[in-house]
Amino acid sequence: MQHVTARRRWVAVLALLVAACAIVGAGAPASAAPRPLAAPGESGDDGEGGSKSLLDKLDEASKGYVTAKTKLQTSKTQQTKLAATLKELDAAIGPQQKSLNMYAVQAYTMGRLGPLSALLSADTTEGFLDRAQLLTTVAERQNQAVSDLRTTRDNQVKAKTAIDATIVDQQRQVNVMAARKTQAEQALKEANQGSDSGDDSGSSGGSTDASKPSGSLSGGCTVDDPTTTGCITPRLNFALKQAQAAGFNHYVACFRHQNSGEHPKGRACDFAADKGGFGGVATGSSKTYGTNLANYFIHNADTLGVLYVIWFKRIWLPSSGWKSYSGAGGTPSTDHTNHVHLSVT
Repeated sequence: MQHVTARRRWVAVLALLVAACAIVGAGAPASAAPRPLAAPGESGDDGEGGSKSLLDKLDEASKGYVTAKTKLQTSKTQQTKLAATLKELDAAIGPQQKSLNMYAVQAYTMGRLGPLSALLSADTTEGFLDRAQLLTTVAERQNQAVSDLRTTRDNQVKAKTAIDATIVDQQRQVNVMAARKTQAEQALKEANQGSDSGDDSGSSGGSTDASKPSGSLSGGCTVDDPTTTGCITPRLNFALKQAQAAGFNHYVACFRHQNSGEHPKGRACDFAADKGGFGGVATGSSKTYGTNLANYFIHNADTLGVLYVIWFKRIWLPSSGWKSYSGAGGTPSTDHTNHVHLSVT
């Protein structure tokens, strides 16, 4: 009898549990988006897999490299324009010299007659005035030809000097880029990171898919982050929209509070490999998605202002391409095997 009573009590308890679960389930929205698993930075690490010292050094080195590269490209563009101007000036020298020679001959011929003789030999008042006007016109044209030729030659000298200056500046920027490259690689080496990854695919920056920005992307953390409650920079907002427009629409989180790195500055986003959030180590189509996204950022590094990209135990730097990189925690978040990290200038 006691056995039957106890059994009935267990049945009643189970019934109550089932009823409670049904009530909770009924209150949840049927179409709720899948809740992301623990985001990078929520497991005790600083979110980017490296120490504050390493991240600060990488930030400084990559930013210096990107700045120098931009200045180098600007200088080369200026050199091209100056070279075109110099070519036009060189082409103008010949006709201007010929024109000056012609007026010199006219002046010499009229000079042999003598201006006074030329005027006195006029038969009429009208002829006198005509000859006076002719002498004045020849003199004015000769003076203008001399002025034009002098101006062209002065501009030639200025253009050549400017070209020489751009060449010096370009060498300076090349030296800065080399120094920043060494700085970044030394920082990785000191942190026991950064050996060659053995894969250079997509390691060169450029611009292929992303649209050119229509306005200035300068500024601080001034744009409301569409992925969190924080803020991001105009440049990061542009990169985020460009990636999404290119079809990379999995879960993404940008701003967050942490002690170092780009996230608290609004200059970094974590793009989940899985569609619903930050899961375990990406495999199959999720890993392919992450690889394609990382290569998208690299191929459009110049347009998007990429500082560095981290994906699957590797970091891509504008100066050095892919280098090995893994976090101290050894988790999918710290090793970046479940998300692509993007930092921009």
